[in-house]
Amino acid sequence: MAGRRTRFLAAAVAAGLALAGCGGGGTASGDIDRLEIMAPADPGGGWDQTARSMQAAITGAELVDSVQVSNVGGAGGTVGLQKMANERSESYLMVTGLVMVGAVETAGVDKRLEDTTPIARLTAEDEVVVVPADSPHRSIEDLLAAVDREGQGVAITGGSAGGTDHILAAMLLKAKGIDPAKLNYVAYSGGGESLAALLGGQVDAGISGVGEYLEQIKAGKLRALGTSGPAEHPEVKAPTFKNLGTGVELINWRGVVAPGSISVEAKERLVELVTKMHSSAQWQDELTKRGWTDTFLTGHDFNTFLTTEIGRIKPVLEEIGLVK
Repeated sequence: MAGRRTRFLAAAVAAGLALAGCGGGGTASGDIDRLEIMAPADPGGGWDQTARSMQAAITGAELVDSVQVSNVGGAGGTVGLQKMANERSESYLMVTGLVMVGAVETAGVDKRLEDTTPIARLTAEDEVVVVPADSPHRSIEDLLAAVDREGQGVAITGGSAGGTDHILAAMLLKAKGIDPAKLNYVAYSGGGESLAALLGGQVDAGISGVGEYLEQIKAGKLRALGTSGPAEHPEVKAPTFKNLGTGVELINWRGVVAPGSISVEAKERLVELVTKMHSSAQWQDELTKRGWTDTFLTGHDFNTFLTTEIGRIKPVLEEIGLVK
């Protein structure tokens, strides 16, 4: 563990020095002709949406000739993380985020985010709790009361076990003094599967990033009971959990990392590419379309943020009983 963290921090320092030498616009040597972006989840979820939005923006802005997106689902992204550990390409990115930070702890996997090369944080997104439009639960209080009353008889779906959705569900129960052991959490590796379970009446409620459920909320097929951000979401007509008196606030962030084996020069090229993507009109359009909050961060600042997140999440998971 100590060795991994040492390498992780060393990469951060090296990257910071490399970026400092780039100046405002960056002077990375060489062009990237072909880029691969891995979404470590099945199609339809937030990571998949992020990868494909990046693909659309990068190709639309003509920054790279070819951008290929692949899906490697399973275990909160840790299956994809294991695959990336063997990747030798220096033009390769994997989408990651808070979900993976938690999943690494709950799955106890050998390869961790400390073994990657952080490139950029891209977005933050509120979580939303929804029920089918014909659900008897009209508020988050109704849903939590049903869980308290019926326990495992109330099924709540979301992303992989130990991820942001699971953490939010347990935090909401704990805020109301409900034993987290009563939670019947049905985990899926992709947002498309959880949406199908909701619309098919297989579960009572769902938790995900706003972007994954937004179209179905707007279409009236799902009812939003609340969101997890610090302020009401502009496109979701629902109160925040914080304003409902639970004190619960949780933001799901997403970003991209590269294989840990890449050179400093390769990292510099990838950071420059993602920075140009972020500045493009195409990416700004994707942010608007998806309802994502722009939280762009690269270089030493992103390395510091990611290291802090890794240290923050394990105690939270232990407190709510997801990690022993």
